[in-house]
Amino acid sequence: NMYREVDGMYLSLGFSEEVVRSALAYKPRQDDVFIVSYPKCGTTWMQHIVYYIFNGGKPPKDQRHFLAQTPFLEFVGVEGAIYLSRPAAIKTHMPFHLQPFSDQSKYIYITRNPFDCCVSFYYHTKHLPEYRFEDGTFDEFFEFFLKGQVDFGDYFTHLLSWYEERNRPNIMFVTYEDLKKDTRVWIQKLADFLGEEYGRRLREHPDLLERILELTGVKHMKGWVNDLMGNVLPQVCS
Repeated sequence: NMYREVDGMYLSLGFSEEVVRSALAYKPRQDDVFIVSYPKCGTTWMQHIVYYIFNGGKPPKDQRHFLAQTPFLEFVGVEGAIYLSRPAAIKTHMPFHLQPFSDQSKYIYITRNPFDCCVSFYYHTKHLPEYRFEDGTFDEFFEFFLKGQVDFGDYFTHLLSWYEERNRPNIMFVTYEDLKKDTRVWIQKLADFLGEEYGRRLREHPDLLERILELTGVKHMKGWVNDLMGNVLPQVCS
């Protein structure tokens, strides 16, 4: 079995128990921003949008810099957040009741149609050797997904935990489908949520909004993901 439970979270062996526990114990700072989702629901896209809003459309110098500036808390642990150069966003996949939470921090929760999430999650699991699922079929994975026997457990339980909290003033609840349908409007909404200065900057500089749209478009995102999977992660994991 490639999975086990760590303090209430169902996780594959690729996650260190020590690191996960340090992530769970993190005490959020007042200026922290979290991007939260169930896996494969648009997290990477949202990370890029927020990164470019914070950095005025300036690209990261390389993949490693981007990953350091958008740390995955359960994978890198508490130090990834403590030494983070802010403004920046911290990625997590935690359900609400386990998420390090503060009324002073901000949380963007992105979700996605469960079937599309499941399909993306299947390919993710199939193509990463540590899952040992290279020969697994979609039908097999679909059964695991429905039983919550995948990283971060049950999709619906996760989604509902955040949906019930969506009206808190420091939580922004976004769907992948809405973001895709009207990206320009949602980038502006996200900037306003992140801070008055970011929203104002996009209103005063429409060319910056267009640049962020371009840098987070399908062409750029596909190139980024291909480079990450083909070049960066093998080096990091070796």
